[in-house]
Amino acid sequence: MSRKPDEPVRLTRIYTRGGDAGETSLGDGSRVSKLDCRIGAFGAVDELNAQLGVVLAVDLPKGFRPLLERIQNELFDVGADLSVPYGVGDGRLRVTQAAIDELERQCDSLNADLPELKSFVLPGGTETAARLHVARTVCRRAEREVLLASQELELNPLVLVSAVNGAARARRSAPPFAGEPPGSPASTPSRARRETATTGVQ
Repeated sequence: MSRKPDEPVRLTRIYTRGGDAGETSLGDGSRVSKLDCRIGAFGAVDELNAQLGVVLAVDLPKGFRPLLERIQNELFDVGADLSVPYGVGDGRLRVTQAAIDELERQCDSLNADLPELKSFVLPGGTETAARLHVARTVCRRAEREVLLASQELELNPLVLVSAVNGAARARRSAPPFAGEPPGSPASTPSRARRETATTGVQ
């Protein structure tokens, strides 16, 4: 029996020894190599989720925590979708258009008052910003892993939409949490600062 969308995951054992020979089980019970592209895809999504957990471990701007917590839950659903071959007994937990639309609405609301981003931004700033930048780069890799898997496997098309959307939104949302506004001299790459850092000449 498949898990209902609002039903928590229940683990009866922490270890199974089922993966000792280099294989693991998918959500439908089928066995694949741990090197399978599907495992790489939802493993990268899981890593992204863990990075967001690292972000949530520190103080965050007001109103930002609920959004990240929602994204964590949505990423768990992305991983669940990826873990079950598409078309297998549906009734399975799948990414939905409604979930994507709501996430986009919240991200648009967050970004509405931000100044126009006119330059790349150097990773860093506050501790929160630095952690978000790490999550941003992991998000890019998760996107690539999902796209790579889609070249070999049939995936829920909405998983591709959610992966691409998540990467794009993360790239836009992290810079405002840097120590200075996006585009300020300290956060914008420039040849002059690189030369100063190399020579020590102001």
